[in-house]
Parts: sequence; structure tokens; C-alpha cells
Amino acid sequence: ILPFASVNQILLLLLVLTVCAILYNKVHKVPSSLKNETVDLESPEEMEEEIPVVICAAAGRMGAAIAAISSIYSNSEANVLFYVVGLKNSIPHIRKWIENSKLKEIKFKIVEFNPMVLKGKIRQDASRPELLQPLNFVRFYLPLLIQKHEKVIYLDDDVIVQGDIQELYDTKLAPGHAAAFSDDCDLPSTHEMVRSVGMQNTYMGFLDYRKQAIRDLGISPSTCSFNPGVIVANMTEWKHQRITKQLEKWMQRNVEENLYSSTLGGGVATSPMLIVFYGKHSTINPMWHIRHLGWSPDTRYSEHFLQEAKLLHWNGRYKPWDYPSVHTDLWENWFIPDPSGKFKLTRPES
Repeated sequence: ILPFASVNQILLLLLVLTVCAILYNKVHKVPSSLKNETVDLESPEEMEEEIPVVICAAAGRMGAAIAAISSIYSNSEANVLFYVVGLKNSIPHIRKWIENSKLKEIKFKIVEFNPMVLKGKIRQDASRPELLQPLNFVRFYLPLLIQKHEKVIYLDDDVIVQGDIQELYDTKLAPGHAAAFSDDCDLPSTHEMVRSVGMQNTYMGFLDYRKQAIRDLGISPSTCSFNPGVIVANMTEWKHQRITKQLEKWMQRNVEENLYSSTLGGGVATSPMLIVFYGKHSTINPMWHIRHLGWSPDTRYSEHFLQEAKLLHWNGRYKPWDYPSVHTDLWENWFIPDPSGKFKLTRPES
């Protein structure tokens, strides 16, 4: 039996060791996973979920990507990682623009897109050659470009984000769905705009129903289409369902059979997505994709409606960095001039 004094000494030693351990933990911040405790609400920023946002930076319209990135960064506290995708010859320009402007604070990765993956898969069409640019097809290859993320946001460059991108990222995808889009018939307040400018919002406007291969799909021509300029995608499902391979199959069939054309509503990038994702996609809140701002140089939305919108999309020919176009003030709020002076806005003479 230990003497009484020895017991007291042992207890005192244990107490000192316990205090030392507590102080050590506080100073060195032992990770919660090692302490078997839940994460504190005041967790450091690096613990926040990373939100990957993919935007293309095409030569001749890089100012669009810059304005889109600027609007997202300015309107969110979220931990956004921008994947800026470009062709080899344009990458130095976009990198310099970001690093020599207020955007130097953003987290970003430059990704080179190799257009050789498209060889033999694009049918040449002279009516709207800009729709055949390789970067229009980046959205088909998201898992090849973005490796480590489960969920990804893809945005066309001709958008401005007025809301917190975290809201869009939190879009729920139904089980088995690889992507979410905005349906073209989803917002009553845009219907008058669609009718007035002749914008197509059904599959009839994108696919050639005179072709047997299209009729064999069994899709009603009056089915509401969707716009793939804003996508929330699940990479696990995308890879599991081999979405990229399915899209490439329809691209090759179009080369052989001319199943859709850029003379129709959405050009050659939208149509394969309409086929592959028919009946198998979730929906994005319509206020997160207000479209058709670039469809006419004359037709305008109400200012109040546009202030409420979370995301504005100038899809169509009339872009806000060119002239003529509408609601250019909302776009220019976020534009950052090119430090190299190469990209200039086209504006009427004052």
C-alpha cells in the first residue's frame, strides 16, 4: 500500500498533466477529428465547402468572363474556386487580366481545353459560326476538366450574378440526376418577352422533326426545352451515366445526318443536351436564370424585375459588351477594364 503522501503526489502529478494537456490543445488547436468532437461553428475558412465555378474565357470576349467572375466574387462570401477554361493561345491574356486587377484576390485555376477532342464531331454551319467555337462544348467535358469535386456549377460567360452563388450551389438534384437546368417555360414574367422576340422554348425549336432519328426518340415537339447556359452538375452521376459519351454520340450522328442546326433556336451545343437529359434533369430556381437579354436590341424587361433577378443571361446575338444591346448598365457595373488594353467595349459615339 502506498503511503498517503505518495498518493497525494500522484494525484497532484495527474492534475498538472491534465492542465498541461488542456493548455496544449488550446494552443495547438488539435483537429476535431482527433478529439472526437463536432466541428465548432467558428471553424476556420479552410473548413468551408469549396464551390467550383467553371467559366470559359474565349478570345475576343474575355471581358465577358471577367465581368461574370467579378459579379460572383463581389456578391458572395462563399469559398469559390473559379476554373477559367481557355484555349492555349488565350491563356496568358486571361491570367494577366486577373492578376493585374482587383480580381487578384480570387481563388482560380486556369484550365487549357484541347479542341482536338472535338475532331469529327462538329458539323460546319455558316449561319452562326460563333456557335461552333470549341469552348461552347466545354460543358460536355466537365469531369475531364474538373477532377476533385462532387458538385460543379457551369456558367456561360455572358451572365451576371446578382445573388449569392451559394444559393445556386445548394440547388437540390434528385437521385439519379446528373444535372439541373432552368426550363424555358418556367417563368410567367418572361413569356411575353419570349413571344415578342420569337424565341423558341420547345424541342421543336432545336431538333429537326423531319428526321426519323429525332422522331424515334419519342419526345413531343411541344416539350419545354431548357437552357444549358447555367448548370449545376453532379460529377459522380455524370461519370456513372457516361454523359460525355452520350453527348458525343449525338454530335457524331448530327455530323452524319444533320439532325439539328444552328439555324434553329439554340445551335449545336444545346441540342445534344436536350436529347441526353430529356426527362432526367432537376430544375434550377427560375430567378437564378433570367434569359433572353441578348435576343433583341429593343425589347427590355422592367427594371424592378431585373433588380429581383439572381442571375442575368444575355443569350442571343446582342451582347452587353457590343452595340446595340439592352440593359448594358447592369453588365458594366461588374466589368473590369483590360489592363493590356486589348479588349474594348463597343459603344455608340457620344
